[in-house]
Amino acid sequence: MTTETEYQHPLMRAYWAQVDTRFPQVEAVFEDVMAEALAVLTREGIDAYLEAARVIGKLGRGVEPMLAFLEEWPSTAKAVGESALPAVMAIIQRMQKSPNGNAITPFLQTLAAVARRLHSQEQMQHYLDITLDFMERTTGSIHGHHTTFPSPGLPEFFAQAPNLLNQLTLAGLKNWVEYGIRNYRTHPERQKDYFSVQSADSRAVLQRERHGTLFMDVERKLDLYLRGLWNDAEQLVPYSTAFDELRKPVPYYDKLGMRVPDVQDDAHGISGLDRYRATLAHMVGHRRWTRPQIADNWSPFQRMAVEFFEDCRVETLLTRIYPGLRRLFLALHPQPLEAACDPQTTSCLRHRMAMLSRALLDPAHGYADADLNDFVARFHAIMGKGDSSTQEIAALALSYVAKTRRQSDQFAKVHFDNTVIDYRDDNRHMWQFIEAGDEEEAFDEDRKAAPDAEIKGLPPRHYPEWDYNSQTYRPDWASVYEGLHASGNPADIDRLLAKHSALAKQLKKMLDLLKPQDKVRIRYQEEGSELDLDVAIRSLIDFKGGATPDPRINMSHRTDGRDIAVMLLLDLSESLNEKAAGSDQTILELSQEAVSLLAWAIEKLGDSFAIAGFHSNTRHDVRYLHIKGYGEHFDDEVKARLAAMDAGYSTRMGAAMRHAAHYLGARPADKKLMLILTDGKPSDVDTHDERLLIEDARQAVKELDQDGIFAYCISLDPKADEYVGDIFGRQYTVIDRIERLPERLPQLFMALTK
Repeated sequence: MTTETEYQHPLMRAYWAQVDTRFPQVEAVFEDVMAEALAVLTREGIDAYLEAARVIGKLGRGVEPMLAFLEEWPSTAKAVGESALPAVMAIIQRMQKSPNGNAITPFLQTLAAVARRLHSQEQMQHYLDITLDFMERTTGSIHGHHTTFPSPGLPEFFAQAPNLLNQLTLAGLKNWVEYGIRNYRTHPERQKDYFSVQSADSRAVLQRERHGTLFMDVERKLDLYLRGLWNDAEQLVPYSTAFDELRKPVPYYDKLGMRVPDVQDDAHGISGLDRYRATLAHMVGHRRWTRPQIADNWSPFQRMAVEFFEDCRVETLLTRIYPGLRRLFLALHPQPLEAACDPQTTSCLRHRMAMLSRALLDPAHGYADADLNDFVARFHAIMGKGDSSTQEIAALALSYVAKTRRQSDQFAKVHFDNTVIDYRDDNRHMWQFIEAGDEEEAFDEDRKAAPDAEIKGLPPRHYPEWDYNSQTYRPDWASVYEGLHASGNPADIDRLLAKHSALAKQLKKMLDLLKPQDKVRIRYQEEGSELDLDVAIRSLIDFKGGATPDPRINMSHRTDGRDIAVMLLLDLSESLNEKAAGSDQTILELSQEAVSLLAWAIEKLGDSFAIAGFHSNTRHDVRYLHIKGYGEHFDDEVKARLAAMDAGYSTRMGAAMRHAAHYLGARPADKKLMLILTDGKPSDVDTHDERLLIEDARQAVKELDQDGIFAYCISLDPKADEYVGDIFGRQYTVIDRIERLPERLPQLFMALTK
């Protein structure tokens, strides 16, 4: 086990000292979690991260909260920003001081998954506010006790939060939580059922709160829309419209990304997805054509007019590129009635600007106001020249203000009805201020420099795990650390191949039958590349004899090739070190021989294949070891890794299969085969329910099948019939006589791929 003095890099020793813990489980993964943290966090962020981990480790809650925080925070910070840490720690401290300390671990375990669905610190703060309100209103309220009982539903809520946010906006989540608190605050068991989404009314309220088009459901489509139509790759960041009743937020963009609502309802015959597209197109137009103006000496009315004119300018330019956008803009743009505002009692400034904006876009606007029509004509005259600029349009806007200003524009009562153009952004990008004031904000604070890059390592990949009890995924439950397998002596593998030379000769005969042929004839073709003489002569005889000849006298050719990608996934758990029954060799040694022969055979066939091994030491530490990559040949470098095959720890199969599928799924092949070689059932030291990992592996096989990957298990466990069918269905073989593995493994592969 690594000690403080064994860390080679002095910076890593300092980091370990800063954490100040003696948990061996933390020590086992510390370098790996730090690799991810160093790639994501700033220097100050690293210090805050380690200090927060130290504090969590001293809470007296065991190792799980600390491990969860170390693994989840870098991903959380990447999604919502590292400045969200104080708010997160404040919630943890509140839970620790209340009877709800048992909810800290599930809160941290789902934090990164929640953050990836919220995307912004503002959204995360709303989520934390919902959490705090939930905790305070349900803690100690059972049967009149006020200090004894923890909130029964809080841990269940945290476990379900990522799944809930997949279906609801934050506003919907708030309403769903409110219903549960209001109805089940004094009923602990029913509260648990509600917040674990087990009760009928929980699911009914969940369905009721689902509405509109959720940003998270269409994020990928919108990203492709930006890239494909506009050649723009800006990050999209959602915000919630549910928590600011006084001033509803509107879209905007800054250096950190394009900000859009977290949900869009269908409106005016336009779908929520198309409303998102209209908003993004409008912002793209500003990014392309709008140039910032100095705003210090302009009045609010002047700035408003410039914004309206400039909005219409960029939308006019956009519709020249994609005329179909005009339908979207006009459908979503309000159409105020000309006589709707009374200037004797009300400020009609917004009303006039909304009418003008409509008239600038819609030739059939129907407004009779002389000034409005005059400036519409002047606007189109500028746009008709082809090259227009923000400065030209700003000059036109200032002329409009000078011509149309009224005394009633100063009235406190403002006409807002039918004037809000909600697909447009707030135009903060249009203005620059020479002198600091109250109106501008520091939206674009530069990111700090990356931390010391000397410490290298692949960050973990987090995978969900299936909980068969609740029939839901535990998000980001298993942490998979990958790396190259250690190397040994490649000559050892050459000796193993020489040992099985007789078997290799038999395999070679089978391989020759499986090898793809360059050309295969396709006969009986009416049109083809050459004449098929046998058929042509027979047709000629038929013709001479008065019978109807066969017109299919040509033949063509096609290439007969195998388009297969293979992943050989090896269980390298501790049990492989046991002696095989009826043999003086260990199961590991026999597996090594079998894999060497199989690799030799697949190399001869020319199929694309990779070899990897795995073992686990709790869900926090699943190791995935690359032995051969798809781009490598079965050469001495690969043989050296194969020669050093070693076994230890446990078998968390589902996580390893999902990670292997990450690589196999990316291969451009017609058939994708994953062979899993194992000697026991899925298990791990932190799982006491033996069905849990079996069911998770079964779910992983279903996921692979949905992705077009055929999973097949070769089990060396004599008792495998008790569980292997539950995982793989009929896609497995049990080899009872393990000493025959070197012979049976290549034969099985050939049978599966012939």
